[in-house]
Amino acid sequence: MPTPVISRTPESLHGLSAVVTGGSRGLGLLIADELMDRGCHVTLVARDAAELERADGLLRQRHPHGSVRTEVADVREKKALADLFHRTAAVCGGVDVVVANAGIIQVAPAETVGAAGFDDAMGTVFHGALNTSLEALPYLRESRAGGRLALIGSVGGLLAVPHLLPYSCAKAAVGALAEGLYVEAARDGVSVTAVHPGLMRTGSHLHAVFGGDRRREFAWFSALAGTPLLSMDAHRAAGRIVTAVQRRRLRLVLTPAARVADKAHGLAPALTARLSHAAAALLPAAADEPELRPGLDIEPAVPRTLGERLRSVGSALNDRAARAYNQRRHTAVEGHRH
Repeated sequence: MPTPVISRTPESLHGLSAVVTGGSRGLGLLIADELMDRGCHVTLVARDAAELERADGLLRQRHPHGSVRTEVADVREKKALADLFHRTAAVCGGVDVVVANAGIIQVAPAETVGAAGFDDAMGTVFHGALNTSLEALPYLRESRAGGRLALIGSVGGLLAVPHLLPYSCAKAAVGALAEGLYVEAARDGVSVTAVHPGLMRTGSHLHAVFGGDRRREFAWFSALAGTPLLSMDAHRAAGRIVTAVQRRRLRLVLTPAARVADKAHGLAPALTARLSHAAAALLPAAADEPELRPGLDIEPAVPRTLGERLRSVGSALNDRAARAYNQRRHTAVEGHRH
């Protein structure tokens, strides 16, 4: 790994060392790709060694002259992260940019998920972001370019989303952490960016886990996440996220629908809750299927009604994204280009 050559352009990322957790697939992989497009030496972090290997191959194909390395680590384990940052700083000459993106999504009524499901979401989403931040900050303070930290929250953390409550609670905590760290880290020259994406076509429905009426929960989530008017192209989202980090923005809310929801909740939280209640009536009723299963293991129902056919269009777009962004299990990954 060559010693980074830091650009003298204040907002350039060229030559900086970047770490992306949850970087083996989906949005994390696309953020890593965008960072490499801008000249960063990228370290991908994830729990699954096979996924990391495929992601590494994809990025090397996209960037034959770029610099990428991988680290297998669980963001819930502080010691693993401490060792990871120590190795990365030694190999790459420091750590300049960190994107905390690792997370899980549980789609089911709150009673179906249960307290253990909330603990899992907080452990991976919030404590994962917290552990990453605390282990990264000493290195980011030493960055010659001035460290940059980004925490990936969600519009689900800005207002509670029915049947996604563990995710919403954990992402709300991530948002609070990002804003607090922004204030505390600024005196050391480190910027912290809170990113709150709305729905994006990343193929995340395949690694989300579903409970209750699993088929119907899977159907609505995969369809909404892939519907063009509601969801955002993941390439474009990754580009905007990296630009926000590059420019040291405090906060980024992605997708028009997410920005409207954010403003509406801030101005009229009671009205927003009542509208959310009305929308929740369209969601599946609780069912006696307490076991949560990943979308990869759920066979979609054959669409019969007009509404189901319309939903299947969004699901098809999301399935296409899954093939491109390393979300499929043990399959070849298609190349992609911004």
